[in-house]
Amino acid sequence: MKRMGFLSIALATVVAVGCDRSHNDVAKTTTSDPAAVGTAGEAARDKVSSADKDFVNDLAMAGMAEVELGRMATERAANPQVKKFAQMMVDDHTAAGNKLKAIASQYTIPVPAGLDEKHADLRDKLTKLQGPEFDREYMAAMVDGHETVSGKVESRIDKTDLGKWKTEAADRLSGKKVVERAKATAVRPEKSDDIVTMSLNEWAAEAYPVVQAHLEAAKVLNKGQKRMTN
Repeated sequence: MKRMGFLSIALATVVAVGCDRSHNDVAKTTTSDPAAVGTAGEAARDKVSSADKDFVNDLAMAGMAEVELGRMATERAANPQVKKFAQMMVDDHTAAGNKLKAIASQYTIPVPAGLDEKHADLRDKLTKLQGPEFDREYMAAMVDGHETVSGKVESRIDKTDLGKWKTEAADRLSGKKVVERAKATAVRPEKSDDIVTMSLNEWAAEAYPVVQAHLEAAKVLNKGQKRMTN
């Protein structure tokens, strides 16, 4: 019961540290609104960097996998908390994926149509499992996957206040300190003069607190599943 309660806290407190603030800050400077892009956006479509294309491909692929595996987990998982986590993956990654696809569409950046070999192999592996064994392997995969995604998203965030944001999030999770939302450190996108890069950085800054909340929750559940099967 205590561990299940911590899962809810992990989701609520990490997001509370930066989600609303980062969303508001991004909204003030966003360049992903078609009305704000104008002729600059038209020109940007013809010179999207390989780094931006790779970012869209990698994050769209990861999100697609989270949704597909999450749907599988809502049916196969034995632990109700794993099922709850899986449904959260479906809901949150669908929403984030739709926002990323909108940016990709605006700048004619290709997005993957299906899972790559790595994620397809994971799906096929999990398809053969059921119950507690499925829970253990699924949650281990969720920790690994979110650690990878976190690193890619973090590379698009302004580093000035990132350390402070992480400290505030850790303090909330541990109960050491309650940070007033109005004073919480914001997650800000890394600045760029490239309109496409800036749009993706803004998406990353908005997504980062949620990714971190998912990662913390996945770690909690993963530890629980390991104890149950050892």
